[in-house]
Amino acid sequence: MEGFSSCFSSVPDPRAPNTRHDLMEVLFIALAAVMCGAETCCDMAEFGASKSRMLREVLPLRHGVPSHDTFSRVFRLLDPKHFETAFARFAEAFAAPLQGVVAVDGKALRGAYLRGRKATPLHLVNVWAAEARLAIGQRRAPGRNEVAGVLQVLATLRLEGCIVTADALHCRADTAAAILASGGDYALAIKQNQPGLLAQAQQHTERAADAHAQSTVGHDRSEHRRSVVVPMSWPPMPGLVAVGRVQTWTERSGVEQAPMVRYYALSAWLTPAEMLGVSRQHWEIENKLHWMLDVALGEDRARSRKDNAPDNLAILRKLALNILRQHPDKTPIRRKIKRAGWDEEFLLQLLAHMR
Repeated sequence: MEGFSSCFSSVPDPRAPNTRHDLMEVLFIALAAVMCGAETCCDMAEFGASKSRMLREVLPLRHGVPSHDTFSRVFRLLDPKHFETAFARFAEAFAAPLQGVVAVDGKALRGAYLRGRKATPLHLVNVWAAEARLAIGQRRAPGRNEVAGVLQVLATLRLEGCIVTADALHCRADTAAAILASGGDYALAIKQNQPGLLAQAQQHTERAADAHAQSTVGHDRSEHRRSVVVPMSWPPMPGLVAVGRVQTWTERSGVEQAPMVRYYALSAWLTPAEMLGVSRQHWEIENKLHWMLDVALGEDRARSRKDNAPDNLAILRKLALNILRQHPDKTPIRRKIKRAGWDEEFLLQLLAHMR
């Protein structure tokens, strides 16, 4: 509890001064509940009631376990920017020293839509540290504008020694400048939204002779990859020093599929082998963060949609996933969640791991 409070005590309590339940207790119980599979505020209250004896070992609970209305009111009123800042500080303690690939990508919360607006659910920008295997940042995309959300979240992070990756939507001068200002370098995908840069990248990489090739076999198929990196400058893109090309193709049952070619703008020189590694690590944000949030923690099913609740509960799910993943037990995340709900000793181990 001390480690949790040291990071989150700076989050201001948005409720009236005469509240009965301490904010840190509410957040702590909610986090423990999510680590055991809770998906709603009613689940959190039910968890607290069933685990009250265990919770009293680490919390005073002078006024008992909060009700579901208390959990709902806290998460609707809590300022997500303060919560996001505390979350980043908490993740930094696990990830330090932060290095390697940091992937940035948007994600829609499919269930977080108002009535009649199913096509426009809440859109978040998530930040994933591939080497540490941690979510380290989040910001709502204002007006579903993912570019603006990325610029905001980059302004809150210190990324010295990191390579920030993002898809072609963010291959822009302002995003490149924001990454450089954070202390990091970038590897941004190039597509048709930057036709001039794409044409130059294609022309330069066609003449490259130094390439790195790699093949892997698994899941009834062979995957082949080939990458090249060549020096290049492009005045509209701040800090650009090179472009990379990664070509991938798959062979299944002796039938070879058409290759897929991706181009990247680089602000730091990478060897072809490093370029291949960076391009592969970027996709971890999809299968190690977004997929886990949806499948293991039910994020796409979450219907919280009012006020700040969807933002704050999304942060809570990332906190829970980080703690579950960093615990040394190698059990898969889904089974860790079940075990935490069944085994109070294991749950206390997880909570104690929040140092």
